[in-house]
Amino acid sequence: MPAEHDASYKLLFSAPELVRDLILGFVPDEWLHSLNYSTLEKMPGSYVSDDLRHRAQDVVWRVKVGPDWVYLYILIEFQAKVDAWMAVRMMSYVGLLYQDLIKAKQVLPDRKLPPVLPIVLYNGDAPWTAATNVQTLIPKVPGLVAQYLPSLEYLLIAENQYTPAGLARMRNLAAAMMRLQRPQSQGEVLGLIDSLKDWLADNPELTRVFAIWIRAVLLRRSGNAMALPKVQDLKELEMTLATRFEEWAQQHEQRGIEKGRTEGRQEGRQEGRMQGRVEGEARLLQRLLVARFGPLSQQTLAALQSADSQQLETWTDRLLSARTLAEVFGLGDAG
Repeated sequence: MPAEHDASYKLLFSAPELVRDLILGFVPDEWLHSLNYSTLEKMPGSYVSDDLRHRAQDVVWRVKVGPDWVYLYILIEFQAKVDAWMAVRMMSYVGLLYQDLIKAKQVLPDRKLPPVLPIVLYNGDAPWTAATNVQTLIPKVPGLVAQYLPSLEYLLIAENQYTPAGLARMRNLAAAMMRLQRPQSQGEVLGLIDSLKDWLADNPELTRVFAIWIRAVLLRRSGNAMALPKVQDLKELEMTLATRFEEWAQQHEQRGIEKGRTEGRQEGRQEGRMQGRVEGEARLLQRLLVARFGPLSQQTLAALQSADSQQLETWTDRLLSARTLAEVFGLGDAG
């Protein structure tokens, strides 16, 4: 992800409520749903490996499992583009997490390691085509070597797999986040902000975080073309957006009117040029007819004045070989 996009996601998922709703709404597992997510605790997501190289993943949380203080670690990596080597990256991140836990002496009794759930949260538009298990990236080999091939799979949550209608039926902060990234209309954005204000009425900090994140998303979607001041809560953001949307609608309407006028003037000029060309062709044909057949009757003059360009061209072609005026027009005798 671009740095500013990555930072906005990290900010949003610094709230335990987002992690809880992501698991409960998008990971179909009864055991995970039975955990007490009030025990969620954010962990460092940046490590220095044994060879002194710095590595960082996006977000790491842990949640209590069972009556004893044993933890499940939840590692969340954010992706905006498909990465063919994502499985290798996730294997590295899990390994670095385990190394850090060992150094910090946060392993289980009998030198056991705590379980880790690696998640890739993908918000791109293209289908996710990368392998989800590092094992599938390695060719199969026979015999003993096959027993020692690495295997680590991550859980993929691809936001583009969920329909707007399906997400709209969920009272879920993660679902609201996904809808805000692909809104169907400006009205939907304002409606979602209004719902978030209700859901987060007792959580001013998360209200502030969502306001900052939504502003960042809208700026990114517009290519930073939108003029949005910094805001600190959803109510302020909603009022700002309502005003901006109304201004943009009026500007769009005015541009449409001006475009219509411009197109109308252009069309009028084009029609005028066309009409002038036809009148010129009619006058030329009239002079040729008079020079060859003498004065023309009012009926013939009227026919010339009302003819279109194609008809005038046909009559001009006939003039080259016609012996009489009637042959030119394909009518009875004309004077």
